[in-house]
Amino acid sequence: MTADSMQTGQQGGPTGGGRVASDARWLAAGAAGLAAAVLAMWAFRGLPGGAIALWVSALPLFMAGLGFGLPALIASIAVASFALLLVGNALMLGLFLAAFAAPVLTLVVAASTRGPNLGPPFAMLGVIPALGIAAAAILLADSPGGLEGEMRRAAELGLSRLGLPAGEAMVADLVRVKAAAIGFWVMIALLVNAAGAAALLVRAGVIAAAPAWREARLPAWYLLLPALAALAWLAADASTDAVPLSLLLSLLVPVFLHGVAAFHRATRTLRGRPMVMGGAYTALLIFAVPLALAATGFGLFDIVNANRGRPAPPPHS
Repeated sequence: MTADSMQTGQQGGPTGGGRVASDARWLAAGAAGLAAAVLAMWAFRGLPGGAIALWVSALPLFMAGLGFGLPALIASIAVASFALLLVGNALMLGLFLAAFAAPVLTLVVAASTRGPNLGPPFAMLGVIPALGIAAAAILLADSPGGLEGEMRRAAELGLSRLGLPAGEAMVADLVRVKAAAIGFWVMIALLVNAAGAAALLVRAGVIAAAPAWREARLPAWYLLLPALAALAWLAADASTDAVPLSLLLSLLVPVFLHGVAAFHRATRTLRGRPMVMGGAYTALLIFAVPLALAATGFGLFDIVNANRGRPAPPPHS
């Protein structure tokens, strides 16, 4: 579907009748909704290749939102929800809405409110998992041990299925970072899906150019969120700090991504840049923790440095 066909569809088709069947936005919404529902259902049913289907379930929704606008995205979510409720159940619908529909809708709305500025959607990559962790902690407050107890039982079950000893030290370490790790990989999957959707839309001629992800900059106010989470973590008892630590780590994910983007910007004029970037990403995979901390620190420095040099707004007359 090309940009010309989208323009024709938005004008109501050749006859100008404005019928749904001739409007490319609603055709895209229907196709995206059905594709997202099939992928989610494939994953929820545990069919072969379900893991891959789970990670790309958000791709059709991003294509509808980035290529055809917010109304098309909302319509695609409605189509997918109806399909899941028709052939699945309420639990599958809830998982789809919480894991895919709501985050994609939030990111697309954030991206559309400030034009080409990608700071707000980057900030949402930390806010969304933090809200999910906070909501889970509230909903599981009455269960034994709360959210930490549920994560402990999940860690012990996972280790037993792998045939590994569920030692107290290992389980405690997994519990402290498990929620943040889930949030991290979900947000990375959403980011990859958004980039893939934009690339496919450019190739199809629906949009002129993909967003310049490397130019994304977090707003200065965002640093208040990990700062507050750090204070909550420092104030918590060491035996019950899993939730505050998970909130802190989740809120630092956009700062890490900002650091990676800043590294892309800083090396854009280097000779042999592809080799430099390849070596950097290889080192990041091998030395994940120290280099992730370094990228996060570089992101903090870049945010503070960029806002320090920004001129003050003129006084109102």
